[in-house]
Amino acid sequence: FHMELPVIVYTGNVEELHKIRDTRVLLEIGGAATYTEAFDALAAFDPSMEDLLKRFSSLHIRNAGTVGGNIANGSPIGDGPPPLIALGAKVVLRSKSGARMVELEDFFIAYKKQDRKPGEFVEKLVIPKRPDNVLFRVYKLSKRFDQDISAVCGAFALTIEDDEIVAARIAFGGMAGTPHRAHKAERALVGRVWNDEAVEKAMAALDDDYEPMTDARASAEYRRTTARNLLKRFYI
Repeated sequence: FHMELPVIVYTGNVEELHKIRDTRVLLEIGGAATYTEAFDALAAFDPSMEDLLKRFSSLHIRNAGTVGGNIANGSPIGDGPPPLIALGAKVVLRSKSGARMVELEDFFIAYKKQDRKPGEFVEKLVIPKRPDNVLFRVYKLSKRFDQDISAVCGAFALTIEDDEIVAARIAFGGMAGTPHRAHKAERALVGRVWNDEAVEKAMAALDDDYEPMTDARASAEYRRTTARNLLKRFYI
């Protein structure tokens, strides 16, 4: 992009930023931890997450590319944000003034604009562990199966108690200028039994959540259609 980068600080040798801490209730991933280093911890959330990670660029790039860098870059079609948003992840930003924690979904403000103040860097990501009553899946669609960025990436997390959906977190990449949640589709699900009628209402609501664009990767109509169908796939 011919960007002027007058100051570059390489964080790859900062041991603290490579730390991965896994407890019973949360997973912390340091900002400089590579996708290879974090692979097992992230894949443990669900087999669909493992499938996504195996298609995340190439092995060589996963050996160098970082989880924090994928977040900080802020691409609307990055593979990392949708599943992490659906899981309720937070990002810890640090500067000489101290640290602050931001909901990952709030970190993305607009296309290529993130809530990161001058001097702040991504210290770590904090991801809550998934309770047993939370259904979670993530699906990626791309022009090439391997080594390609998403055309659409959808992640779904439903909290179900006594057959009723009590909470829903749905996040898509490739559907807007930022990765973000489908709040109207979520509201269409909460309070309902997880059945055909609930899914159909949520699929219709997705049309009001996003206004996707047409570009080299996919048309707007393709994105709208496949987003609905990924929700149906999750139900099936």
